[in-house]
Amino acid sequence: MRGDGDLLVIFDCDGVLVDSEPIALSVLGEMLKDQQVTLTDEEIADRFLGRSLGAVAKIVEHEFAHRLPEDFPAMIRRRLFARYETELLPMPGIHTALQGLAERGVATCVASSSLPERIEKSLAVTGLTQAFGSKVFSASMVKAGKPAPDLFLHAARQCGFSPANCIVIEDSPAGIEAARAAGMRVLAFGGGGHAQSAAFRQKIAALKPDAWFDAMADLLQFVDGLRSAEDSLHG
Repeated sequence: MRGDGDLLVIFDCDGVLVDSEPIALSVLGEMLKDQQVTLTDEEIADRFLGRSLGAVAKIVEHEFAHRLPEDFPAMIRRRLFARYETELLPMPGIHTALQGLAERGVATCVASSSLPERIEKSLAVTGLTQAFGSKVFSASMVKAGKPAPDLFLHAARQCGFSPANCIVIEDSPAGIEAARAAGMRVLAFGGGGHAQSAAFRQKIAALKPDAWFDAMADLLQFVDGLRSAEDSLHG
C-alpha cells in the first residue's frame, strides 16, 4: 500500500463525472412501465439511484413479484446509449477539476455501479476516457454492489491504496453508505440534474458525508483541505 502522504480520489461515474442520472432514470422508468411496473419519477430515484441493474432486478422481483426478462440489461443499454449519443454531457467543471488533481499528484479512478460497457460509453461520449485509462472499476467485478463496500475496496486495492488514504466522490445514498462501510472519507456531490429536490438532499444530508459541494470547481479546495489536515496529523 502507498504511504500516508498519498491520496486516491475515487469518482462515481453517473451523476458525478457525467450528468447521466436524469437520462438513466427516465429510460429505466419507461422500460419498467413496459414491464407493467409503473412508478413515479421520485419512486424510481428513491429505489434505484446508484444501484446496479442486478440490484434493480432483485428489488423489482422482491417488491412487485415481477421477474425482469434476461435481456433487460441489453435492452436498456441500447435505449440508453442512443440517448447518450445526443444528450449526455460531462459534469460542468469536471475536466478542470481532474487537471487540478493531476497537477497536485493526486491519483484518481472510477468506481461505478454501472456495467463496464456503460461506463466506457459515458467516458467516451464526454471526452473523459484518457483521464482514467485502465483505472475504471465496475460493480460487475465484485460480489456485492453498493451499498456494500466491495467495489470501493476493490478499486483501492487495484490502485495500491489503503482505505484511509481514499476519498470517494458520490451522489447517491447507496454510494455514500458504501464509502462509509469501506472506511473511506466521502464527499457528497449535489450538482447533478437529479439531485435538486429537497427530499433527495435531505436524504443525503442525513448520511452525514464529510463534506458537500454542488460545483466541481469547489472539489480542489476540499481535497487540499483534507490533505493539509492529514499532513498536520502526521507532521
